[in-house]
Amino acid sequence: MEKDNKQAAIALGTEPVGRLLTQYAIPAVIAMTASSLYNMIDSIFIGQGVGPLAISGLAITFPLMNLASAFGAGVGVGASTCISVKLGQRDYKTAEQVLGNNVTLNLIIGTAVGLIGLIFLEPILRFFGASDQTLPYARDYMQIILAANVFSHMYFGMNAVLRSSGKPRQAMIATILSVVLNVILAPIFIWTLGWGIRGAALATVLAQLTALVWQFWLLSNQQELLHLQAPFKRGHRGINHLYRLKSDIVSNILAIGVSPFAMNACACLVVIFINTALVGYGGDLAVGAYGIANRIGFLFFMVVMGLNQGMQPIAGYNYGAQHYDRLRSVFFLTASAATVVMLVGWAVGELFPYACARLFTSDDELIRLSVDGIRINMLLFPVIGVQAVITNFFQSIGKAKLSIFLSLSRQLIFLLPFVIILPPIIGVNGVWYAFPISDGVAFLTAVILMAVYMKRLKA
Repeated sequence: MEKDNKQAAIALGTEPVGRLLTQYAIPAVIAMTASSLYNMIDSIFIGQGVGPLAISGLAITFPLMNLASAFGAGVGVGASTCISVKLGQRDYKTAEQVLGNNVTLNLIIGTAVGLIGLIFLEPILRFFGASDQTLPYARDYMQIILAANVFSHMYFGMNAVLRSSGKPRQAMIATILSVVLNVILAPIFIWTLGWGIRGAALATVLAQLTALVWQFWLLSNQQELLHLQAPFKRGHRGINHLYRLKSDIVSNILAIGVSPFAMNACACLVVIFINTALVGYGGDLAVGAYGIANRIGFLFFMVVMGLNQGMQPIAGYNYGAQHYDRLRSVFFLTASAATVVMLVGWAVGELFPYACARLFTSDDELIRLSVDGIRINMLLFPVIGVQAVITNFFQSIGKAKLSIFLSLSRQLIFLLPFVIILPPIIGVNGVWYAFPISDGVAFLTAVILMAVYMKRLKA
């Protein structure tokens, strides 16, 4: 079995790149699409079952959820990238130590973030733009999500490890399992049991916890190339050495993980300004409209993230093995596929915005605001795919500084100034127009940096 797994890892450097990308990306795309669908379905159940202000309350929680996930994404992506590179170098012992340190870091950071969030929850939500009308919904939802934050961290971290160790299908199954359970439990908890928005949060938590148990079962198979070991061994003092944090491994994980952390943390900061501007210039329902538009765009963006996840182990392995022709091939294939996906998203957003908004609510005013927001928000949607692929490409090969800069450019460096400058001039539409303008500038920046890097790679 271990020999078979080593061969599967080596195949990342020998099999045709197109076949590998298909093999790794399709399960990741299915998993990410399922994940975004479950976020959409959650919002649909809340909007239709609780009310339009509940949609706004849920949108208020986006910054806090982004901040919480920023820590989990930083550890998970950093560990999975380190594992991919070590597998490319055939350093299997260190790869297994990275796996153990990944578990420990997720346990520590996930627990700490959850506790701090719960202690300061109400002032945090107020700071994020919650009003007297939306605060109760946001608070009820986040209390349950934060209480189980450590499980969410571990769930996403283990899925990243499954993909990087040559098991994209199992990672896909874990995500689909959590989605199916959430879709089953959410309507029961919201409507049948009458638990409202708390029921939606509890359904999400229980679904992820169930998938996490299955992930641990998979990764506990001692015949696998990478596997978890018992934290305490008979006859040994203290915790298993694989779970003891090692400074060099932790520093590598965090150095690479800084990029996705920065991206999510910046999203948190930017959404605070977005929510504040929307409440100030459009009222609570404008925040709900942003929540709906965000869910629609997120569905297609998550497909691109699935493509990136498929690219990550291939790019990481071939960079470690110095197969630069294969490295270029996997980038161009992924960027082309991402462009097609975002073109489809653009067509849906521009041609069918009313149908999209009506899924979430029957409130006429919220639908009107959402239609306007969806159309403006997705004007330059096709270019976002390439920018995201370039950002994740640099992350996949350990070029943390470039990846961090590109992560920051789209959200913090370009989007935030426009969110601040435009609304006083043209009102609530200024918030919406900030998105396509920043998308265009970030795209041009990413393409220039990638062209320079590719030129150096050929040299």
